[in-house]
Amino acid sequence: MPNGFLTTHVLDTARGCPAAGLRITLHDAAGAKLTEAVTNGDGRTDTPILPGEAFATGIYELHFHAGDYLRATGQAGDPPLFLDIVPIRFGISDADSHYHVPLLLSPFGYGTYRGS
Repeated sequence: MPNGFLTTHVLDTARGCPAAGLRITLHDAAGAKLTEAVTNGDGRTDTPILPGEAFATGIYELHFHAGDYLRATGQAGDPPLFLDIVPIRFGISDADSHYHVPLLLSPFGYGTYRGS
């Protein structure tokens, strides 16, 4: 069994705090939903979004449901939203590594990187 796992977290850069209550879905390369989680008060999921027993190399996509979060925090502005669902497509090449894919979010932009 692989030893790797996938984690994520979301920081609200406009408010300068973790993005609590943001829904995240994980999809495989074909678009099938694998799992779903909601960020906690620290902007992280309570458990790895893809734990070791399900971890495998391949192409994945995280969908950050930013629009719902932005509406709930009063940051949405006038419809339509500039950002709604933020997809981040990435590859996992080492089944024994920890992959961390965070999102830095504001109502009009976002960034990501491979964290630790």
